[in-house]
Amino acid sequence: MTRSIQDLREQRGALAKELNARMESGKAWTPEDQTVYDANIAQIDAIDAQIGRISALNERVASDALGDQVRDATYRAVHNSGGDYRELYQRWLKGGDNAMNAADWGIRNTMSTTTASEGGFTVPTEVATSLLSAMKAFGGMRDVAEVIQTSQGGPINFPTTDGTSVMGELIGENTTATSQDIVFGVKTLSTYKYSSKIVTVPFELLQDSSIDVEAYVRLQLAERLARVTNLHFTTGTGSGQPNGIVTASTAGKTGTTGQTLTVTYDDLVDLQHSVDPAYRASGRAKFMLNDASIRVIRKIKDTAGRPIFVPGYDVAGSGAPDTLLGSPVVINQDVPVMAANAKSILFGDFSFYKIRDVMNVSLFRFTDSAYTKLGQVGFLAWMRSGGQFVDVGGAVKHYANSAT
Repeated sequence: MTRSIQDLREQRGALAKELNARMESGKAWTPEDQTVYDANIAQIDAIDAQIGRISALNERVASDALGDQVRDATYRAVHNSGGDYRELYQRWLKGGDNAMNAADWGIRNTMSTTTASEGGFTVPTEVATSLLSAMKAFGGMRDVAEVIQTSQGGPINFPTTDGTSVMGELIGENTTATSQDIVFGVKTLSTYKYSSKIVTVPFELLQDSSIDVEAYVRLQLAERLARVTNLHFTTGTGSGQPNGIVTASTAGKTGTTGQTLTVTYDDLVDLQHSVDPAYRASGRAKFMLNDASIRVIRKIKDTAGRPIFVPGYDVAGSGAPDTLLGSPVVINQDVPVMAANAKSILFGDFSFYKIRDVMNVSLFRFTDSAYTKLGQVGFLAWMRSGGQFVDVGGAVKHYANSAT
């Protein structure tokens, strides 16, 4: 009998909780502990793989009904908000301009093309919000950065100052206090235009009244836009694109010669302590790295022979997250993998990275012959978004692999 995903998650949680209790007991790490650790990790990996297979199968089976979790979440986000805009948006997605009457044109995008086979639509605010919410499921940066939304796209300037090295003074009686001005800088948060590329939808989906076309299109747009923006929020150059967190971070630790593909326990400790305690004490400090780097780190043990990676015991999002040296771990596949000179591991308070979304998402519908002869309708979304690291005190630092 096939086990449910919930049963597998509960089994995984029990195994991980046992590891957490064993690793946090404070007792000396014994060969027996290592045997249990290895066995539980192997079982957890097997369960994760099984969950992945079941999820993939469920997604394939349910693709026509759009039943996966991300679609359900975005579906509820919009349907709970209600409103006439959503119903009108659904009509436009399925039928295009011809499905809208004269009274509906008030919310049609005023910059739409007049070409008969193309029509534009300014996405309603609640739909745009759910689109941006769905984008959190892809990447990692939106989970840890501060995300702000604006109705306009002009540059925003954030004043900056580094107060980590500034302190008061002890002076004698009747002595004049020393003057020390605060030095301010500025970081500009600009926005950039992103395209989803054209999403094609078969006529059959549009014609089937049981299909939530809105959720389907929104999922496709969210995944595409999330992937390109997360890449730029992570490794963007800051020139003609957002300034990524990897680019903006400062060096915390560099591996010694020979560590082009590795990191040591001491390196991770040094990286963690390269970030000022004021940031580490915020409760928001985390590690961020590629899953390939996690594979390397899972093999590292501390000086007592104890593994430094502790698996989280609830994959559904509650409970304890995966931790490394006591700090939560965020997987971001856009962080470089370990290689010569690669900035492969980040640590710090990522809330100082600001992501800005401009709410007026525009969606265009294409029905020209290039799509009609394939039995499809094309959709293309445009959005404006930007990212900038606004801290100058070293809130996030990176580990760089050695050059050779």
